Amino acid sequence: MTAPAPTKPRSWRERVPAVLVLEDGRTFHGEAYGAIGETFGEAVFNTGMSGYQETLTDPSYHRQVVVMTAPQIGNTGWNDEDDESKQIWVAGYVVRDPARVASNWRAKRSLDEELADQGIVGISGIDTRALTRHLRERGAMRVGIFSGDKLAEPAELLARVQQAPEMKGADLCAEVATTETYVVPAIGEKKFTVAAVDLGIKGMTPHRMAERGIEVHVLPANATAEDIYAVDPDGVFFSNGPGDPATADQQVAVLREVLGRGTPFFGICFGNQILGRALGFGTYKLKYGHRGINQPVQDRTTGKVEVTAHNHGFAVEAPLDRVSDTPFGRAEVSHVCLNDDVVEGLQCLDTPAFSVQYHPEAAAGPHDAAYLFDRFVELMTRTTAGS
Repeated sequence: MTAPAPTKPRSWRERVPAVLVLEDGRTFHGEAYGAIGETFGEAVFNTGMSGYQETLTDPSYHRQVVVMTAPQIGNTGWNDEDDESKQIWVAGYVVRDPARVASNWRAKRSLDEELADQGIVGISGIDTRALTRHLRERGAMRVGIFSGDKLAEPAELLARVQQAPEMKGADLCAEVATTETYVVPAIGEKKFTVAAVDLGIKGMTPHRMAERGIEVHVLPANATAEDIYAVDPDGVFFSNGPGDPATADQQVAVLREVLGRGTPFFGICFGNQILGRALGFGTYKLKYGHRGINQPVQDRTTGKVEVTAHNHGFAVEAPLDRVSDTPFGRAEVSHVCLNDDVVEGLQCLDTPAFSVQYHPEAAAGPHDAAYLFDRFVELMTRTTAGS
């Protein structure tokens, strides 16, 4: 029998020292969780108490080291049904108390086994509350996790972290998107066709549209306007995704052509930022972002407050107190975060287009925002009836 690969801890009982080093020099010592080795990324924290499997497989977390604020993670193990994409995308994973036993009837293996199998370097046993407070005060920053033969003197580890690339200016969506178009068929009677540009799409998003009778053609991130209109769409959708929206010039140009043609548009997360840029607004990097499934947002068009799922480190800079004139008519902020007044949605008043910054597909997360897919259907229905 061959010996287990040295890059994987065999069980939670096998304690392997690990260290987490932030780019400002703050250091936390713990134990390896998942694969053993080294990893680098942007340190961010997620406030969700559940849904870790959907978080880990969300492509928007590409090149980010995720710190979980809930103290115990891994209770329900890992199943084969809840993945939101083909793989784990986080660069690293940080937990305080890893569950010793996976307890769920759907679980196929433990969380740390899956992390190790996919080569995700993590750390456990550290004070995640102190780390989260540090990131809130100092802001998201580069980080490294080191274990096994990757451990070294503190000065050397810090130098490795400081040489890692920053998230600002990173063009990442093409690294996580599909390279070939595929189709998610409508469930039941087909009512509409939507061209969805994959910038890091989660699997539940086209499923939510399919539930409403939409046939979804998922296109690569570099899809052109010609590619979009080749499927004869009733509507166009831009998905969530990783990286800095300031790098998405090609997608902004394509969306401007879509808006110019008057095709109904719906965008979420990265798609919201691209709509903002297409309308002439700027984007900026948040100090530490919004990540979790418990963020309060107000729909300003109805006054309703929703509890929503978020994963974004950038935001749109648009006025909250007035309607704005844009190259495509009037537009306004439709949704706002009640914690910090960050723009969480845009609505065009003279063009059939809207977007939100959060994740209405609710995987994982609350279902308060599911109505947004119905709003997209209504928008396509009105536009089709008026044409």
